[in-house]
Amino acid sequence: MMLPVLIGVMVLVLIVGFFFAVATRSRDSFSGGKKRAKGRDVILKDADKRLSQNPRDPEALNAMADVYFQEESWDKAMKTYNQLAEVTAGSHVTGIDDFEVNLRSGLSAMKLGLGDQAYKSFSAARTYRQDNFEVNYNLGHLEFERKNYEKAVQLLKQARQQDPDSPAALRDLGHACFRMKNPKEAMAFIRKAIDLAPNDKESLYTLAECYYEAKQIEQALRIFNHLRPDPVMGPSACLIAGQIHTELRQYEAAVQDYEIGIRHQNVKPGVLVELRYRLGAAYLKDNEIGKALPLFKLIQAENASYKDVNTLISKYQELNANKNLQIFLMAPSADFVALCRKIVMTYFGRAKIKIVNISVAQNEWADILAEVDTYKWSDLIMFRFIRTQGAIGELTVRDFHSHLKEVKAGKGICVTVGSFSEGAKRYTEARLIDLIEKDRLTAILNTVDAKAAALPVRKK
Repeated sequence: MMLPVLIGVMVLVLIVGFFFAVATRSRDSFSGGKKRAKGRDVILKDADKRLSQNPRDPEALNAMADVYFQEESWDKAMKTYNQLAEVTAGSHVTGIDDFEVNLRSGLSAMKLGLGDQAYKSFSAARTYRQDNFEVNYNLGHLEFERKNYEKAVQLLKQARQQDPDSPAALRDLGHACFRMKNPKEAMAFIRKAIDLAPNDKESLYTLAECYYEAKQIEQALRIFNHLRPDPVMGPSACLIAGQIHTELRQYEAAVQDYEIGIRHQNVKPGVLVELRYRLGAAYLKDNEIGKALPLFKLIQAENASYKDVNTLISKYQELNANKNLQIFLMAPSADFVALCRKIVMTYFGRAKIKIVNISVAQNEWADILAEVDTYKWSDLIMFRFIRTQGAIGELTVRDFHSHLKEVKAGKGICVTVGSFSEGAKRYTEARLIDLIEKDRLTAILNTVDAKAAALPVRKK
């Protein structure tokens, strides 16, 4: 009978003891909080009193600044530390650490985004100690933001001596080395920074730029492709990936890159206009003028002076309306030669024409030699079709004339979608060479299909 009673009494004592302990701890905690709050108020009150008697009291300023700094009242902390730094400048006040005063002033200014003030304070702190990580790192970071990359590298390397594994120091050091056109050294630092902070997409992007600058194209593309969906870095990654694919003449891949970039939300205006411009240029590489023109016109509406969009619109709007002109200028060599053959076969009305030879010079021009038999005359005629849109000079015409002599042609007809220089025209005045410029060529191209369709079908 006694054992159960004793057990019950012991349990009751334990419960009462537990609640008493909790209550005591809560009371002590509350009392301690009041003491701490009271201690803070006492410090500020005492400092205010002393400063009312002497506004330059260093001990009072130091006590007040320390409270503000601990409370993260950065604006008040910075102002008070700056005032204290002025008071103690050039003197050694017992109990005042001049290095810490300037360091904390700089840290407070950094929290407030006041770079110039932070730079001033950190520079002052560094006159007392040059081996402090926070001072060297923050000064290096500020030099990087000021684009003083050489100074930034020096300071950040010193910061790494105090903390070799700081992701922030490694990151800024890598980015600064890249800006100094030293991609291989930058790679080493940025890779370490990414190992310590894998979610740093901006550093990953810069690492890809390093690979690109170092001609390690495959590694660069792998990272840019990985970043394409990223909402922040994606548009820029798409832009460079497209440029790389364009350089590799992989135009379909470039088009895909640029299209993904344009579909992103909130793309920076400068990146967006360049994505549209390069997408239009990539479409042109695939002879997709109808897709390119709307992009160029959109750019023109927003920024009429952007690069050469006005020239491109003027040029390709005409091409888009004239399929044969488009073939003459942009089509593959086989299609270009087929069009030239059609022009030769329809050039002389009611004539029997037999093409004897065709030669193509690096897709720049085509020479077609033809036997022409009309009711009045028969002769060997050489045609040269030049794809260049600029002015054709005398040297090209002289070369054509020499070729006429070689094949013993009676006459030459030189055709361009551009124009001929005055020297070229003077050279042909006393020679059997006809020069056909853009306006006349355009008229020929507009009617060549109808004329070709009217030619009699030759029996095999």
